[in-house]
Amino acid sequence: MPALEHLHAATPIEHLRVPQTLAYNWEYDATRTRLMRLYENAKRDQWNSSTRLDWSLDVDPEKGLVPDPGIAIWGTPLWDKLTEKEKAKLRHEAITWQLCQFLHGEQGALLVTAQIVDAVPWYEAKQYAATQVMDEARHVEVYRRFVQEKLQHEYPVNPALKSLLDQVLSDSRWDIKFLGMQIVVEGLALAAFGTIRDTATNPLLRDLTAAVMEDESRHVAFGVLSLREYCRELPEKDRFEREDFVYEACVLMRDRITNREVWEAMGLDPDECIALADGSELARQFRYRLFSKIVPNVKSLGLLSDRQRARFEALGILAYESNSTSDVDHDAEIERRIRAGELELAGA
Repeated sequence: MPALEHLHAATPIEHLRVPQTLAYNWEYDATRTRLMRLYENAKRDQWNSSTRLDWSLDVDPEKGLVPDPGIAIWGTPLWDKLTEKEKAKLRHEAITWQLCQFLHGEQGALLVTAQIVDAVPWYEAKQYAATQVMDEARHVEVYRRFVQEKLQHEYPVNPALKSLLDQVLSDSRWDIKFLGMQIVVEGLALAAFGTIRDTATNPLLRDLTAAVMEDESRHVAFGVLSLREYCRELPEKDRFEREDFVYEACVLMRDRITNREVWEAMGLDPDECIALADGSELARQFRYRLFSKIVPNVKSLGLLSDRQRARFEALGILAYESNSTSDVDHDAEIERRIRAGELELAGA
């Protein structure tokens, strides 16, 4: 089967009118040392997907690129009823849906990060955000290439993901862009990427995901470091407004994970499949783990009041509040790579 030349979107080019606040910084203050260190790390850790990844490796999505338990209805009576041919098709549909959402999410991150360069008032953050624009362009490149060349199949952007991207792009406040993209979308992606990197049976998908994760951990740390001092100084009314935005974004992302489009493509009853997935302890644990970085990061920003804690408890994700934050994780990973001889000390 030949590779796709392009995705076949109903609206290939979509225009979105957004208010945008621009901020010059004439002070050029560089006293936020942890942000400047992230910038140095970002310059050092740029990579080229054309040379780092072996694109000649074979990919057979029907044989499964990740273990079957990653499919939401695995282990249910419905899974047992599927023929081997249907299971092969479901493996192909499920991984294609997931990687297409990564692709669409990365394009959203590219657009939002470009806005952050303009909107954020701090010089250090502008410099770092500029490196993230390049990172996001590279992530779009690798997922586009994998989907078009290796999966030869496509899914449009999920409505819940599109809704959140539109909200973030359309809000002129720079901290809302950070909260929506750096904390929620990137935090969710980081957890999902970690599961794929650790379980992928296909070496190209594993290596691609590991490379992307090196950048993503830096991106989430950028959000935490940038927002921590800002959010703590917000009046209570504004802080509650940010809490509401984060909670509603988490609900949207939880609803994105139902895989409804996959069940419809398989000719299965979507509501039955979603109900089976909701009743599966394995699938439920997977969905909850996706929020394992969001909750501690939100807490470190001062956005986990008692009412937010109660809402997170109802979502089943509050248990992650004591996990380490992404800036701490990033520092620990850099130290590990230096000790392993993978990185030089300069700039770390």
